[in-house]
This record gives sequence, structure tokens and C-alpha cells, in this order.
Amino acid sequence: MSGPDGHRVRVPAAVLFDMDGTLVDTESLWWEAAAEVARGLGHRLSDADAPEVVGRAVADTAAHLVRMTGAPRPDTVAADLAASFLRRVEAGAPPRPGAGRLLAALEQAGVPFALVSASPRSVVDSVVAGSLADVAFAFTLSADDTVRTKPYPDPYRAAAERFGVAPGACVAVEDSPDGTASAEAAGCPVLVVPSLLPVAPGKGRYFASSLEDVDPAVLEGVILATSDRSFAQTSG
Repeated sequence: MSGPDGHRVRVPAAVLFDMDGTLVDTESLWWEAAAEVARGLGHRLSDADAPEVVGRAVADTAAHLVRMTGAPRPDTVAADLAASFLRRVEAGAPPRPGAGRLLAALEQAGVPFALVSASPRSVVDSVVAGSLADVAFAFTLSADDTVRTKPYPDPYRAAAERFGVAPGACVAVEDSPDGTASAEAAGCPVLVVPSLLPVAPGKGRYFASSLEDVDPAVLEGVILATSDRSFAQTSG
């Protein structure tokens, strides 16, 4: 895209990636951790629990388990969830298909990108030191870095502010309903690559079936679509 002086304007200004289920295959590990803690409280997770587990922050899932079981200490449940999840992540969190290629393409194109996660800092640091060790993130944000995390807009607003750009100039890449709602509330157009839970279509939401189908041109198209609606929405 060219600016008024004819020079190329970088579009998008930045890409903001969710972590769990988007860049790394950890949603199943989170479910296993939640199931383990739930069993200890006398509750068996089922599909009915999925909206309160998949894509949710530790505190949200802990609150759900407390509601379901009557456990007296939400902070203890949250600590057990975080520890169980971290243990699994440290054993290995494989990248999602196409993640490495897309991140390398963005770096080569000079488009900055950051990690915006609802996971605790300990989990983010473990993944960044492991599966994503060679990735040139400008910075990472965890659930511990904002007062409120997803589905509130705080994480994506904070990320755009750190880049010094408007949220609308960034593309958020998400896999879950809560993450999509967070980015949308912050004002970011969203490329949704669903994993365990479906994400409903909506204005400003664009879909790909896999990161293998995404490149910098697709992300540029998301920004252009938001401004002029010339980019067709597709659902994978």
C-alpha cells in the first residue's frame, strides 16, 4: 500500500498473535490440566464445560470449577490449574501447522509481531524458551501483564500501545471465541484460525482453516478489508 508521498506504507503495522491453540498446540494440554484438577474436586469435565475452559484464563476456569464443585478456595484451584498446565507445557508444546513459516515470512517482510496470551507468565516464558525459541517477537504479553485479560480488550490495547499504533492498524490472529472478542473489543481486525471451539462469523472477523493458508499478503488483506470492505470474508 502506498502513502501520499508514494512510499510503501507497512500494512499491517503489527501482527498480534494469540499463543495457545494459535501458534502452539496447547489447548489440548490445558484441557488435560483442567480435567485433572476437576477430577480432584469430584467433577468430570464434559463438552458442557468447554466454553469455560477452552481459550479461558486460569482464573476464569478456576471460578467455573468452584461453581461446579463448591470448592472453598478459588486461589488454590487456580494455582493447581497453573501448575498442572505448566508441567504439561514444559514436557512439549508443538507449534501449530504453518506457524513457523508465517512468522519467518513476517520477519523477512519487516512486519513486527508480538505474542498476546491469556496464559500466565510462567507458561508464556516456557513456550517462548522452548517451541518458539527462535522467533523474533517484539515482546510478549501474558495474563499477568494487564489488570484484566481476555475476553476484555486490555491485552490487545496494551500491545498496540507498546507498538505506538492504533489497534485498528494491527491484525490479531486468534483461535477462540474469547480471544476474538478481546481483540475485537480493542478495535483490532481479527484473523480467526479456529482450533477446538468454533468462532461465529462477524463484522471484522476473517477466517482461515490453517496458518498454512496465511501469509503477509493475507494479513494485509484483512487490514484493507476493514477500511474499504474490498476483501471477501471466507470461512475455512
